[in-house]
Amino acid sequence: MRLLLLLFLACLSSLTYAAKIENIRIWPAPDNTRLVLDTSAAVTFDEITLTNPHRLVIDIDRSLLSTSLAKLDFTNSPIRSIRSSQRSDNKLRLVLDLAYKTSHKIFTLPPNASYGDRLVVDLSNYKQAPPTPTKGAVIKPSQPQTTTLSSLALLDSQRDILIAIDAGHGGEDPGALGPKFGGKKLREKHVVLGIAKELQSLIKNEPGFEPLLTRSGDYYISLRGRTKKARKANADLFISIHADAFKNSKAKGASVWILSSRGASSEMGRLLAQKENDADLIGGIGGISLEDKEDDVAMTLLDMSMNYSQTTGQRVAQEVLGNIGKIAKLHKKHVERAGFVVLKSPDVPSILVETGFISNPGEAAKLRTKQYQKKMANAIFKGLKNYFYSYPVANTYIASVVEAKRKLRSYKVVFGDTLSGIAQRFSTSVKRLQTANKMTSKSVLLVGKTLIIPAS
Repeated sequence: MRLLLLLFLACLSSLTYAAKIENIRIWPAPDNTRLVLDTSAAVTFDEITLTNPHRLVIDIDRSLLSTSLAKLDFTNSPIRSIRSSQRSDNKLRLVLDLAYKTSHKIFTLPPNASYGDRLVVDLSNYKQAPPTPTKGAVIKPSQPQTTTLSSLALLDSQRDILIAIDAGHGGEDPGALGPKFGGKKLREKHVVLGIAKELQSLIKNEPGFEPLLTRSGDYYISLRGRTKKARKANADLFISIHADAFKNSKAKGASVWILSSRGASSEMGRLLAQKENDADLIGGIGGISLEDKEDDVAMTLLDMSMNYSQTTGQRVAQEVLGNIGKIAKLHKKHVERAGFVVLKSPDVPSILVETGFISNPGEAAKLRTKQYQKKMANAIFKGLKNYFYSYPVANTYIASVVEAKRKLRSYKVVFGDTLSGIAQRFSTSVKRLQTANKMTSKSVLLVGKTLIIPAS
């Protein structure tokens, strides 16, 4: 009889509680904090916000907590602590004690290749939502960072070229999964962040260029959030870095992508449809707001901006593809096109680089190494550098260097020439001639020697 009673209670318990909270992960990012609850089944929930003190209360229907809250690290997040209690109506109550009032979003996610059912809580790291920019105003970064220097340098004729580097995926989104190394599957999010940081270092050390990482750690950023960050910083180029995957492990090769014409058309339609709500800025043609423009004028402005960004993207992509082809096998020998959301900035030329197939054991073994990540970053860097020296952006340091080189002339010395005579002929000075040709006052002017003539 006692055994029957225990079996009855066990069955009743399994019917009463539909899900268990099996694990909780926290992903802190510069702008937001993501809390992810792994659930044994799909759940429903209710939420309540309380003040004095600030708290977020989440009631999860027919659920049990079967993991510890003590292991969570709330550093650099608005969360001070999390408390739990089991209510009499079979609901699990989680109370997030907050350091300050902040905005939040709670939603569920279905199972994928890496995780089962999840309940996700996104919290802004701002004490209040960042202020909405005035329509038509130029957007500036909300906190001091390296991008601010580039934005201010727009007023300077020697400004740097700003390259936005986007490491795909991150945080709860691992991206494509590769074979196991050391007992753990290789994850795309880690590989591409490694390449992105190597590229950041190369760009940072190159005069005339400045890097901006869309994410600097293992946290999630939405696709629109990535392009928005590049646009706010007035980036000259957006490069999204990924590693491909396919069900056939023999698939291999790197590729470079730009936005398809269909993708560009759909984005223009989206921006035009929401112009009165978002007042999107078209930074590539002077920071113009669409909000007060007639539809045909707005469409023309969008078309101009899209044409510029696509033409530039195509040229950069071709340079990058050519250089990657020197160190890796290419999946296709031409630049490919698709409607990737991260390529849809109307005013920032954008390319997407698939660095190889992480699902291919051979390519995965290379992609996981620091040495190969440096080689890949260097190939990408050489491509973008070649482009910007071939098509320098006006009012930049690179443009001034290119212009100075164009102004350099040469002259072959003939019998009877003197340094002062050559200087007078080319409207320059003897001292400048000597400096340009690494000559001293004792240097002999030889017949047949080719002199560099500095700009007058």
